[in-house]
This record gives sequence, structure tokens and C-alpha cells, in this order.
Amino acid sequence: MDDQKKSDTVIRDLDSNKNKLSAQPFFIVLVLVIFVGVIIGFFASTFLAKSQITSQNITTQKTAGIADKKTFKDKAEGTLKEGGVDGEGNFHLVRPGGESQNVYLTSSTVDLSQYVGKKVRVWGETFQAEKAGWLMDVGLVEVLQ
Repeated sequence: MDDQKKSDTVIRDLDSNKNKLSAQPFFIVLVLVIFVGVIIGFFASTFLAKSQITSQNITTQKTAGIADKKTFKDKAEGTLKEGGVDGEGNFHLVRPGGESQNVYLTSSTVDLSQYVGKKVRVWGETFQAEKAGWLMDVGLVEVLQ
């Protein structure tokens, strides 16, 4: 009989533990799972958005900008490099004849960084410069190579 009482006690103890369990741990786990899911979703969407932007920047168009050659009367061609001179221009065209023949460029309509290292023809409007020999606001760029 002693063995039977011990087994009944063990069974009763397990049954009594089930009755003592509340819904609180379930809801805590549920809230944590939802929170972690939101965090993972946020970071995943941020990563995907950045990867889509990067893949769009890899391919450059043959021409970009405003195709209004009446407004942008001045044109020049050369190899596009980064850097201006003394705060004038963000990029410059390297042309035959040395540094004095460089055209320093800025643009509010075309992202010139996509064309760095390429031979291009640009149309724009010439501005008076203090340091640069030729300063141009680019409105249209065309890749030559």
C-alpha cells in the first residue's frame, strides 16, 4: 500500500502543477515573438531597400539629364574625374592639353558620380569662376565609351 500511496502522490503533484500554470507565460512568450519578428522585419526591409538602390546604381545610362540643348549651349568632352579646384566644382573633365584645359563641373540635375572614369560629353551652362579656368553646371551627360 505504501507504494500505491507514493504513486498517487506523484500523480497528484503533476496534476496540481498543471492547474497552477497560468496564461501569463504564454502571453509573455507571444509578445516576445511578435517583438522579435517586428525587429527582424525592420532590419530585413532596410537591407533589401539598400541592396535595391545599390543594384540600380551599378548600371549607368548612356545619356542622363535634361535634353534641352538650347538651354545648355556649352559642351565639353573628356574623362570624368572626381574633385574640383578650391571649392569650385565637385568633378572635372580631364582633356588633352594638361591641367589648364580641365573643365570643372557641378550639377543639380545629373548624378555625375555614376560616370566617374568614363569618357563623356557634357552640355551645360558656363559660370564665372574665381579659381577654375572653366566652371560648368551640367544639365546633360552622354557616355562616349
